[in-house]
Amino acid sequence: MIVMKFGGSSVANRSQIEKVLSIVRSARERAPVVVSSAHKGITDALVNAAKAAAAGELGTAPIDLQRGLLAQLECPADLLEEFFGELGDLLRGISLVKELSPRSLDYVSSFGERMSVRVIADFFTRNGLPARAHDVWELGFVTDDAFGRARPLAGWEANCRAAFANLPADEIAIVTGFVGKNGAGEITTVGRNGSDLTASLLGGALAADEVQIWTDTDGVMTADPSVVEGARNIPQMRFDEAAELAYFGSRVLHPSTLLPAMSSDIPVRVLNTNRPEHPGTVIQKVAAPSPNAATSIAYKERQSVLVLWTTRMFGQAGFLARVFEILGRREVDVDMISTSEVSISLTSANRRALEAAQQELETIGKVELHHGKTILAVVGQHLPARPGIGAQVLAAVAGAGVNVEMISYGMGSINFTMLIDDADIGQAVKVLHEMLFTTA
Repeated sequence: MIVMKFGGSSVANRSQIEKVLSIVRSARERAPVVVSSAHKGITDALVNAAKAAAAGELGTAPIDLQRGLLAQLECPADLLEEFFGELGDLLRGISLVKELSPRSLDYVSSFGERMSVRVIADFFTRNGLPARAHDVWELGFVTDDAFGRARPLAGWEANCRAAFANLPADEIAIVTGFVGKNGAGEITTVGRNGSDLTASLLGGALAADEVQIWTDTDGVMTADPSVVEGARNIPQMRFDEAAELAYFGSRVLHPSTLLPAMSSDIPVRVLNTNRPEHPGTVIQKVAAPSPNAATSIAYKERQSVLVLWTTRMFGQAGFLARVFEILGRREVDVDMISTSEVSISLTSANRRALEAAQQELETIGKVELHHGKTILAVVGQHLPARPGIGAQVLAAVAGAGVNVEMISYGMGSINFTMLIDDADIGQAVKVLHEMLFTTA
């Protein structure tokens, strides 16, 4: 069997869903399980509606968008009435208490996937491919209580396999991504864009032959094609390369997607819904060596930097432990770090958490915060073995007039990371792509 995940752009409208139907029908002999995201724009509309409700403003934008899609697809008019009523009641409740908790936000956000799978299953069935919608928690996906970043409980895989074994063999299972339920029956989510992770987890639990991530690009690219027109497809890459790229900003995969696939050694194939004939990118434990020094360039914008100066660091054992204890309590997720004898520089996307930690850190040293920064990462399996590649990367960036404010590169690392201003993303990525790929 295979697991096929389709993202929001792949199920955005009737034209796209017709493409998905054709793709799934052609894979029928491989016993596909389909994992679907919400229709494009619906989750954003749900989150915005929830925030507006907490401010006392009630709106119907997500319901209006979903009704439009129902009409496009000629679904029964009452197919989602139960969901519309439930969502309306929930938003009214939020507006009354004027409070949006993480639990309530997960509940509201879940409607996108819950509605999309029912629409897609109905459309498939009416067009000759019998299908049934399933909320993933009906199939054993029970999670912890970490609203907004939930993960399945230990041992869930056995329940998942048992549930799938009881499904009718003549129907395609259309399964919600992104969502789950905890032991108390409360709806959780695994994080934005988390349907990739759901698909990978299901693939591991079911020992699938392959997990396919269907998106709107020809697999994983050498750079963001919206920034670099000449970005190329990468036919093969290793799990560790793809994981680094996903974490450091590649728009194709959710950062956690590859962990279940890596532990189960199941290939992940990234494909283009608009060009299903294209082979895309296959990600696996062992990949054919690339002749290029690097595999791809990724970036992660809107980062904040905290700089701590103090002479009390000098020769003092345990000082860094104290700093990270404070950061840990404040839930600061650190991406880059650089230290000297008297200073520490670190980055995080969580500006609010850094600002919360600042006052406490000021009891041990001088603290500065800087915002509007980008982590720029060059990833490749050959980086540790190519003498001078770091110098070439820095020279190229400097030649473009871009200032590198911080560098991180571990021994034997496949990731060379730099910190630049957000405003310099386009120029830095273009010049690096020219140096690493166009002239290779």
